Amino acid sequence: MNAYDIIKTVRITEKGTVQSSEYNQYTVVADTRANKFQIRDAVEELFKVKVLRVNTLNVRGKDRRQRTKQAGRSANWKKAMVTLKSGDKIELT
Repeated sequence: MNAYDIIKTVRITEKGTVQSSEYNQYTVVADTRANKFQIRDAVEELFKVKVLRVNTLNVRGKDRRQRTKQAGRSANWKKAMVTLKSGDKIELT
């Protein structure tokens, strides 16, 4: 897998903006098959920053139903909280 397959997107939430300003942490959505070392290398390659720590967790998909009796399910995904070296920053626009 290359870096673009491993890192799908950076999550921009209210909690995430507080984490990025106070703790220099960013939340990314990663491929479910990727491990911490692959995520670290992908973030460093894509954003040209130095990663200090990567914490991951698997998020289960939610049951969904929209105006029908048939229930569906959103996909499972992997969340990775990436801590950067002080002074480094990921530009989110």
